[in-house]
Amino acid sequence: MAGGDDSEEPTPEFYSEGAPDAARDISSAGRVRPGTLLLASTDLLEPTFARTVIYVMEHNDAGSLGVVLNRMSQTAVHNLLPQWSDLSASPRALFIGGPVKQDAALCLGVVRLGADVSGYEAIRPLDGRVALVDLDGDPEALSEVLVGVRVFAGYSGWGIGQLDGELEQNSWMLASALATDLLVPPTADLWGDVLRRQPWPRPLLASHPIDVSRN
Repeated sequence: MAGGDDSEEPTPEFYSEGAPDAARDISSAGRVRPGTLLLASTDLLEPTFARTVIYVMEHNDAGSLGVVLNRMSQTAVHNLLPQWSDLSASPRALFIGGPVKQDAALCLGVVRLGADVSGYEAIRPLDGRVALVDLDGDPEALSEVLVGVRVFAGYSGWGIGQLDGELEQNSWMLASALATDLLVPPTADLWGDVLRRQPWPRPLLASHPIDVSRN
């Protein structure tokens, strides 16, 4: 199962218990890196990952790690981390980052255009304007340089070589993230929107029915 086994997965820094962006298509044989989006293929029907968009945070010899961007929970950020509620993008809810360690939270933020975050220990840049944010930091101080944040319960992880194997099986399509993808509300079709901005004929897949039996 994609991203479901945490036995060999890396753990992100700032894991807490309790440059202008451009859309660039990457072929399925392309290099996965922080800032890559994994889009579930139309054949990936397993409920945990069907129609998901995963933001890759780490991809190295130890494995791969990311968070699902389009799975909102029914839990308000205010209920668990009230100090982060004001900085959280609307809707201010906890998102389900994946099936691994859902009893803990991690946070991604979008840096304001032109802001210098080099002096902020609670911010670790990942790609472009997207950064990993330490939930032990001071959200009021960070609001000076962050447009907003998303707080995720759990994450999606792959052991050594596991993601490469799933890519070979065409379980995922690859694209590059825009910073704005991090803060898209769940009412939007992020999966379809990312496909629509890719080179032809990839946009055709955006209209693929979730259940082909309904077509």
